[in-house]
Amino acid sequence: MSSEQQREALVRDAYSAAARDPGGEHPFAVGRELALGVGYPQALLDRLPESAVAAFAGVAAVAVNAPLEPGQRVLDLGCGAGLDSLVAAELVGPTGQVAGVDFSADMLARAASSGAGVAWCRASAEALPLADASVDVALVNGIFNLNPGRDAIFGELARVVRPGGRVYAAELVLRGPLPEAERTDDNWFA
Repeated sequence: MSSEQQREALVRDAYSAAARDPGGEHPFAVGRELALGVGYPQALLDRLPESAVAAFAGVAAVAVNAPLEPGQRVLDLGCGAGLDSLVAAELVGPTGQVAGVDFSADMLARAASSGAGVAWCRASAEALPLADASVDVALVNGIFNLNPGRDAIFGELARVVRPGGRVYAAELVLRGPLPEAERTDDNWFA
């Protein structure tokens, strides 16, 4: 197994564990407090399914800040427990479509239990099962720091987002090397 495959397996295992037990110990923040801290309004979190809120592991309130409109076709790439997908589904309404894509079966199972109105799909970000130019808006909430296949992911986004469409992404970015005292085997940035 290559180091990239090992990293992918570690990330998938960690996110799958967060889906199965959001209140457990994880190498990253998970849940309602994180969602509030990155900008999701309390009232919104209160009306969405707790199963999606409890396992939220994104880095920003991407769906809240993206100007989504009724009737749009939206891709939530790395949808996790489905919080951004559910917000997007509310905003695009019954005439729109939302596809939530993630590589963790456990996260998708949690997302699918959160509600209807979203097509949930297990797939790799580097090989999306979507037609060319089939998406108006793509939402990407914190997957680039976890996946070394960034060129392939950007290529897939360019392929599936229609000409004139938009991608709204948020990511964690280090401005310098991680201090030695903060490096551990579990650290995503080591």
